[in-house]
Formats: sequence, structure tokens, C-alpha cells
Amino acid sequence: MYSRMFHFSFKSLLGTAMMLVLFAGNIIAQDGAKLFKQNCAVCHASHTDQKLTGPGLKGIFDRAPKGDWLKNWILNNEKMIKAGDAYANKIFNDYGKAAMTVFEGQLTDKDVDAIIAFLQAPPPAAAGPKGPAAGVPVAGAEEAAKGIDPLYLILTFVVVLAILITALRSVRTSLQNTANRSEGKPENPEMTFSQEIKGWISGHRRLVGVFCIILGFAGMKSCWDACYNISVYYDWKTQKGYHPDQPIKFSHKIHAGDNEIACQYCHFSVEKSRHSGIPTVNICMNCHKGIQEGPTTGKTEIAKIYDAAGYDPSTGKYDESKANPIKWIKVYNLPDHVYFSHQQHVVVGKQDCANCHGDVKSMTTVEQKNPLTMKWCIECHRKTEVAMEGNPYYDRLHKALKEKYKGQYDVKFTVEKIGGLECTKCHY
Repeated sequence: MYSRMFHFSFKSLLGTAMMLVLFAGNIIAQDGAKLFKQNCAVCHASHTDQKLTGPGLKGIFDRAPKGDWLKNWILNNEKMIKAGDAYANKIFNDYGKAAMTVFEGQLTDKDVDAIIAFLQAPPPAAAGPKGPAAGVPVAGAEEAAKGIDPLYLILTFVVVLAILITALRSVRTSLQNTANRSEGKPENPEMTFSQEIKGWISGHRRLVGVFCIILGFAGMKSCWDACYNISVYYDWKTQKGYHPDQPIKFSHKIHAGDNEIACQYCHFSVEKSRHSGIPTVNICMNCHKGIQEGPTTGKTEIAKIYDAAGYDPSTGKYDESKANPIKWIKVYNLPDHVYFSHQQHVVVGKQDCANCHGDVKSMTTVEQKNPLTMKWCIECHRKTEVAMEGNPYYDRLHKALKEKYKGQYDVKFTVEKIGGLECTKCHY
């Protein structure tokens, strides 16, 4: 009796541990705060009235219709607008008819429920003062702000469960041997934990096989998700928010914003090459040979330009032997296996620089505004319409597509529809 009871407990506990490990990734996937940050935070503030691209979500449950309205809106707002939903059309018109991302197919019902639960929860505590370099991300700071990672709790539970199983195994062996002695039977030989595991696996080969297959597919899915959201070089210094100090305090706000200097003037190869080009000191000297004092830093930073060019402002002459090239710090980096052409996007695709780089005209020092993950690029290709009208590059393709989709007036010719999701477009 005791043997059957403890043997049953051992199998149940081991089965529970296996199922726990299998579904651990799914539990973490339902983290509403993480899902909101990945999919919504770029356009919405979660617990404040602050307007970004879209409205702040504070009080959204008081404003929006009850029931599943909010869930349906998140999954497919276009469908609700076309169906004539009054509140959906009001929001659409209030925000200049700017289309919100359709998440149907990207987020599951459980994902959306987790996001809604996060919005219903009390707002997170206000952040304290920033570190030594205000505005510059510090390695590990974001993780510390999240609190305890659920994965650590799961691992702790598994360790405690392993200890409990070991203790129960010892008790079961003792009780079995006691029962054997009372019945005049020989005691069971002492077996190690690994031997018992091997014995259990040997007696349950089909179950173990099925479990291994499920675990294998779950592992492949996790690897795919990791690759889909992979960050450049796994380095926080090349992540969204990367904000390095440059050797010269060059202000894009003053040059591109206040003085309205076109991006192409300094980044001269952006329309001719896959690279935008880092401006040479000669481009700086085109203006600063005459402008020797800046509005915020005086002569200090402009003197560094003269030093880099080997220029003496008192004599107006250059000395190449004294030239000292500027070592700019690159903000946006892509892995070597990724192909990206600025010319294709700026000239043919007619994309504005701000779509990828943010509002550089308002930045004093350039900051990486977008994550540059494969997921981010793919989502852009799925929603960005091809600039075909009046674009000779696409004349023949435009004619063929109009004939193919004749009568389907709601068709949007996005980059996805012309092969923008093919692997070889971006990867060698």
C-alpha cells in the first residue's frame, strides 16, 4: 500500500515538474507589461494622459464602450471603422485618420487580455532621479525596474520540487523495506536517483517520446521568437534609446531644426548609396570657416572642427600635417548579414528619414529611436504602402498589379505584396 502510494506521488510530482517546464515560456509570454511595451508603447502612454502618436490610455475604460469593444479595437480597428462603429470612427477622425496597427494575427486573445489587465492595474511607481548621465541608458537598469523575473520564480520552484522529490524517494524506500522485512521478503537493492529515472523512462517510452517531440517543437518556437526579436549584437549600446556622447557636441536641433539644413547636405550619399555617409570635416568647414562661434557652446566646439581640419582661423590657412580626423561614434548599427539600402528606401520608396531615425530635427544629440529588430522591419513592410504614383521605378509593376487586382478597391499595395518579406531581400 505504502509502495503504491509513494510511487504514485513520485510520478505525479515528476509529471508536474515536466509540465511546468513545458509551459514556463507560455506563462512568461502573457506578461501584459512586456506585451504593451513591445507593441503599444511606441504610440501610447499606458497610465497617463500624455499624447504620443495616439492618445494616453489613462481612463480608457471610462471612455471606451463596455464589453469586448476595446479587445476588438486592438485586434482589428480597421474592421470596426469600416463596419461603422460610432466611437471607432470618432477616434479615427479625432486623430487625423491615422491608421492604427492591426494586431489580428500578431497577438492572440490571451495576449490582448494580458495587455488589458496591465492597463487596468494601478500605474507603476514614478521613476526616481536618473543616473550620472541623464537620459543615457544604464546596463541592467531596465531589468531592475521590472522587479522579480517570473523565470527566477519558476526555477526556484523547480529546485524546491527536486528537493521534495528526493525526500519522498528516501521515505518511500524506507517504508518499502520495512514492509518487506515484516513479510519476510528481501529488501530492495539501493538504487540511485538516476537509476530510478532510467527505470521510469524505460517503462514509459511512449510518454517520454511524445513529451520530447512537444518539447522540441516548443524549443524551436522559442528560438524563432528569439530570432524575430533579436537585438543588434545583443549590446545595450546599440539598442533603442542608445545615446552616446560624441567627440564634438554637434546639435542636430540647431543645424537641421533651427537652421533647416537638409539631411542630404551632410549625409551626401544617402540618395546614391546603401550608406547615408558620415560627413567629412570639409563639409563642416563649408560653413564654419566663416561661422566661428556657436549659439550655445561659443568657440569651444568649433575649435575642435578646426583642429580636425588642421585649420588656423587667425591666418585662414590649412596645415594637413596638423589634421586630426574626428572619431564619430556610430549610433545605428546593423549586423554584417543584413543588407539595407538607403537609396532604395529614400529615392525609390520615398521614405522620410524620420520614419526610421525619429525626429532628428528636435534632438541635440542623436538617439536611436527604433529597435531595428527583424520584427520591426517586417511590420514596417507589412503596413507601408508602395509609392507607385508618379514613380517611374514602379510604372510597369503598377500597371500589372492594377490589372491583377481590378475591382478590389480596398487593396493596399504594401511592400509585403511586392516581395518585401522574402528572406533574400535583406539577408545574403
